[in-house]
Amino acid sequence: MLRHAIITAGTKGLGRKVTEGFLKAGHSVTVTYLTDSARAEQLVKDFPEQKDRIQLVRVDVREERDLKQLVDKAIKRFGRVDFLINNAGPYIFERKKLMDYSKDEWNSMIRGNLDSAFDLLKLTIPHMRKQKFGRIINYGFQGADSASGWIYRSAFAAAKVGLVSLTKSVAFEEAEHGITSNMICPGNITGEMKEASIEDGRKLKDPDTPIGRPGTGEDIARTILFLCEEDSDMITGTIYEVTGGLDVIHRHR
Repeated sequence: MLRHAIITAGTKGLGRKVTEGFLKAGHSVTVTYLTDSARAEQLVKDFPEQKDRIQLVRVDVREERDLKQLVDKAIKRFGRVDFLINNAGPYIFERKKLMDYSKDEWNSMIRGNLDSAFDLLKLTIPHMRKQKFGRIINYGFQGADSASGWIYRSAFAAAKVGLVSLTKSVAFEEAEHGITSNMICPGNITGEMKEASIEDGRKLKDPDTPIGRPGTGEDIARTILFLCEEDSDMITGTIYEVTGGLDVIHRHR
């Protein structure tokens, strides 16, 4: 059966490989972007034979009205939502302690990484219940499952740790409707590696990662696609770390 995926921030970075994976599997996608319309349009150009299965929507995940518009457009065009991939989430790259965060920065982290997931769950789960099928994937960080402290990333970490509990709670509550809920925690995947294949990654050496190569976008995408398979219904409420054995949150200590 051909199914439909909503993938936030799915036109570049880690989300781009996830989008590619669903398209190659034959599914349709509604993909969001925020500012880079050129990269969004490039996605359609790169998959000309699948252009009828791609819908682009400009969305700020911190805005509830944008999220409602997103789901409305997906339902209007494709009639269903089978996969919700919460790939988008604001991040502050500057390394600073909690006391140096402004209230606006704190609100942006919580709103974009936790509240947005709540809003999208409220909007998509009713459709999944009707279908008796749904796959929800949230993103976290290594150690989120044990509420690890992450120095200089306190606001982001707080939001994601809250999302861990939400991910598991939804897994329990929606299992009877054929809906699973899991979290993926990427390792230290940076720069061009976010849109690279596993084959590309194996051509490079990474002495900091125990397996000896850098992580890639395809590592994340293939894990998500596995969790979204119909026969993966036994896997729910689980936190998957895809790090190659690297201690991500303590590597700079």
